[in-house]
Amino acid sequence: MELQDKVALITGGSRGIGKALAEAFLKRGARVAIAARKEKEMEAAARELRQPGDVIGVRADISDSKDVERLFAAAADKFGSVDILVNCAGIQEPIGGFKDVNFDDWIENIHVNLIGTAMCCKAALPGMIEKKAGKIINFSGGGAGYSRPNFSAYAVSKAGVVRFTEILADELRDFNIQVNAVAPGMIETKMLKGILEAGPEKSGRDYEQVLQRAEKGFDSLENASDLVCWLASENSSWLSGRLISAVWDPWREWKAAGTGALERDMYTLRRIDGRNFIKK
Repeated sequence: MELQDKVALITGGSRGIGKALAEAFLKRGARVAIAARKEKEMEAAARELRQPGDVIGVRADISDSKDVERLFAAAADKFGSVDILVNCAGIQEPIGGFKDVNFDDWIENIHVNLIGTAMCCKAALPGMIEKKAGKIINFSGGGAGYSRPNFSAYAVSKAGVVRFTEILADELRDFNIQVNAVAPGMIETKMLKGILEAGPEKSGRDYEQVLQRAEKGFDSLENASDLVCWLASENSSWLSGRLISAVWDPWREWKAAGTGALERDMYTLRRIDGRNFIKK
């Protein structure tokens, strides 16, 4: 199996995409640690996941440095150092125009989505650098590559995650550590329910978009899981520093070809200005 005996740590692993990823990793032979802020939810998920594989659950708030330290210590005590880090945990609130939202909530979003991701990466790096091998998959989200009114904190945090991914990938190339970001698509999760619960006045155009997708069907959770599992495997070791859409990008062609023949600045955040990036 492609992830046999690899140690994977998945934040936000108690539900939704994170839990689906834990299941997919276990099926591929990995040993998995999941983390979540809600203890009862995390414990229930861990019990369910133990049926197919070797897993532990740790209650942790990734925006708290002490919790992050405890999380990685628990994973190391059980399995050894982490081979694969998947930063899936994130929050969407506050929803609404920037002038109207509570600024403390806005700051909390940045702390969880961006700073929390960075702290988990920081904790994972010593073990990966020592082994000169590692995989980090960060989650992007709606608004990272375009303007997303009424979701400013979420969009800003996710754009920051993508740029951080690019920088970290460049800094870690000599250590054989690949870092990529994934845009999973519009998958039916608690976040989408949050958009509907906020209502059209706060959610703006996203409200109608979610209603339309509910009728047509949401994007595939399995498709996003397959992409993350491929990025976590040795088969993608040639690919680093990219933002990859599970829905729109031809990553299955790359997977089949097993080649690193991509343009240097494709699937990255760039302004098309004729200097740093030229549209062909």
